[in-house]
Amino acid sequence: MTDTENRPAVRTERRGNVLLVTIDRPEARNAVNQEVSTGLGNALHEADTDPELRVVVLTGAGEQSFCAGADLKAISRGEDIFPAENRQWGFAGMMQHYVSVPIITAVNGTALGGGTELALASDLVVAADHAKFGLPEVKRGLVAAAGGAFRLPEQLPHRVAMEMILTGEPISAQRAHELHLINRVVPADKLLDAALELAEVIAANAPLAVQASKRVALGITDGARPSEVEKWRVSDTEMINVMTSEDAMEGPRAFAEKRAPVWKAR
Repeated sequence: MTDTENRPAVRTERRGNVLLVTIDRPEARNAVNQEVSTGLGNALHEADTDPELRVVVLTGAGEQSFCAGADLKAISRGEDIFPAENRQWGFAGMMQHYVSVPIITAVNGTALGGGTELALASDLVVAADHAKFGLPEVKRGLVAAAGGAFRLPEQLPHRVAMEMILTGEPISAQRAHELHLINRVVPADKLLDAALELAEVIAANAPLAVQASKRVALGITDGARPSEVEKWRVSDTEMINVMTSEDAMEGPRAFAEKRAPVWKAR
C-alpha cells in the first residue's frame, strides 16, 4: 500500500480553540470522495459538540487546488461520494450540515465547482492571491447542485452571479474580494497565518454569543435552515433531470477525450 493510500483524506489539528481541517488529496486536486465527505462531516461535528473548539479553519493540501469539487473518477466507478453514515450532511459532509461553530475557509488555490460551493457554505473566506472561484458545471452538461446555483446569487450581485453560473467562467481572488464574495486576499505563503489570526479574533469572543449570533444570521433552528428547504428541493429535482440526460454523459466524455462537446439538449 502506498503512502497516499495510507494517508487520511482529511486531517485535523487542534490549535488552541481552533480546529484546523485539511483536505489532503493533492494528487486528486483535493476532490471530494466519500472519505473526504465523511472526514469533513465528522470534523465539523467534533467542533460543534466540543466546547473547547470555537472556530474551524478549512483548507486544502498543496499549493495548486483548494478543491476541484466532486471526484469524477470515483463517480465513474460507481462510488458514493456522500458521507458514509450521515447523508443528511450533504456533499462534502458540509453543504447541509448547519453547525453553530464558525467556519473560515482558507482557499489555497483553485476552487471550482464543489470547491466554490465549500466557500459559499463557509462563514468567512480568506484566499491566496492566485486562487480562482467558479462554477463550471454547465461546461460539462451538469448543474451546480451542492448549493452553488442558489447560494451564489445570494452572496453576489444578481447579474454577476448569473454570468458566472451561465458562462461557467471563473473569477480571480482579487475580483472575488472586490465583489465581497471573500473577506481577504493574501500572498500564498501568508494564507494559513491570516486565516488562523482571524480565527483567533473570533475564538477570543464569548463562544455561546458567537454561536447564537451565527444561528440568528443564517436562520438556523434545531440544526436546520428552514429558508433553504425549498431551494434544496428545486436544486435536487433539477439535478436529477439533468443528470439523466444525454448531455450530462456527453460533457464528461468530451472532457476526458479532450474535445468540444456536442450538445443535443436531450
